[in-house]
Amino acid sequence: MGADGLDIVFQTLYSELVQRSLDESFTSEFSSDGRFVAVEVKGKKYWYFDTPKPDGGGQDRRYVGPVDDLEITKRVEAFKDLKADMRGRRRIVSTLTREARLPRPPNTTGRVVEELARAGFFRLRGVLVGTVAYQCYSAVLGRHLDAVAMQTADADFAQFHEISVAVGDSLPPIMDVLRRIDPTFREIPSQADGRVSSQFISREQYKVEFLTPNRGSDDLAGKPVQMPALGGAGAFPLRFLDFLIRQPIRAVLLHGAGVPVLIPSPERYAVHKLIVGSRRIADREVTAKSAKDRLQARSIFEAMIANRQNADLAFAYTEAWGRGDAWKDAIRKSIESYDDEFKALLRKELAKGVIELGENPSDYDLNEEPSSDDTVGESAVPGSKK
Repeated sequence: MGADGLDIVFQTLYSELVQRSLDESFTSEFSSDGRFVAVEVKGKKYWYFDTPKPDGGGQDRRYVGPVDDLEITKRVEAFKDLKADMRGRRRIVSTLTREARLPRPPNTTGRVVEELARAGFFRLRGVLVGTVAYQCYSAVLGRHLDAVAMQTADADFAQFHEISVAVGDSLPPIMDVLRRIDPTFREIPSQADGRVSSQFISREQYKVEFLTPNRGSDDLAGKPVQMPALGGAGAFPLRFLDFLIRQPIRAVLLHGAGVPVLIPSPERYAVHKLIVGSRRIADREVTAKSAKDRLQARSIFEAMIANRQNADLAFAYTEAWGRGDAWKDAIRKSIESYDDEFKALLRKELAKGVIELGENPSDYDLNEEPSSDDTVGESAVPGSKK
C-alpha cells in the first residue's frame, strides 16, 4: 500500500483546475440578464440570483450560497468578467489522469455527478459522499491512494434536511435529471413508505442514492425523508452522517472538463469510515463493505500522516470520540482490526496531533507523548515513497 506524493507541477495544475471549474460553474448556471442579491435570513446573509420571468411579471429567485463564503462572494463580485474555458480545463483533466495517474471515474459515474452539478445539487449545499468522493482525495491530498478501494457501481449524495427545507429552491424533477443520462433510470420505492423514493436504478444496475443525517429517534430508521430541494426525491436517514458532511470542502471530479463538487473533508471521511466499518464487521453480508471502509480510512490516514496533517486528523478524531460511548466503541473496534504495525503508527501519530491541539492523548485511548526519536512524514508510512 502506498501514499506516494504527486509532483508539485501536478498539484499546482489541480489547484488551477479547482479555481477555473468553480468559475465556469458560475458562468454556466447564471445568465447575463440576471443579478445577484444579498438577502438576510434569521440574521445571516445569503446570495440569491434573480432573473426576470418570461411574462415580465416579477423575478425568479435561486439560492446561491452564504455571503460569508468568500469563494462564492468573490465570484459574485467578478461575475461579469468570468469566462468559461472548457477546452483548457479538458487538457488539464487529461494531464492529471494520464500523466499524474489520478483516478478518472467511470463514464456513467462522471455523467451522473455532472448532471446533478448542472441541476444545482452542490449549489444547494449537497455533498458527494461514498466511494465516488473517495476518488477525489488523491488530488486533494496530493498523494496516490489505494486504487482497490475506489471500485463502485453507484453514487451517493447527501444533504442536511434543514438545509433542504431552508434554501427555498429545488433541483428540477430528479427523474428528468437522471433520464438525461440514461432513460432507463427508475425509482426504487421504499418498503417503509412507497410514496417516497431515495434510490434510483438504471437497467444496467447503476444506482443513485440520496442520504440525510438521522439525528432523531430510532423510529426514523429505514424511513425515507421528504427533501424539498431534491426535485421530488427523498433521502434515507443514516446515523453518523451529520459528522461526515459537516463543513465539506471544494474539489473537482476528474470527468470531462472537471466537475466542481463538495465532498467531506478527508479527515472526517477517514474517521467516519472507522466508525461505519466497525459496525459492519458483525454483518456477514457486508463484510466486504467493512473491509473497503477500513481500507479507505487507512489510505487517507497514511496520506495525511505523510503530509504532516496530524492536527487535522486529531481534530476530527477527538470530535467523534466526544460523541459518546457508541462512537468510542466503534472507533476502538476498527483500530483493533488493523495489523499491529499500522495500529501503532496510527495511535502514535494521532497522539502527536492531540498534543498539537493542547490536549492529553491518554484522554482518547492514545499513546502518551511520542518519544523524541519518532519522525513524522513519509518515512513513517508503510509503503510510502520518499
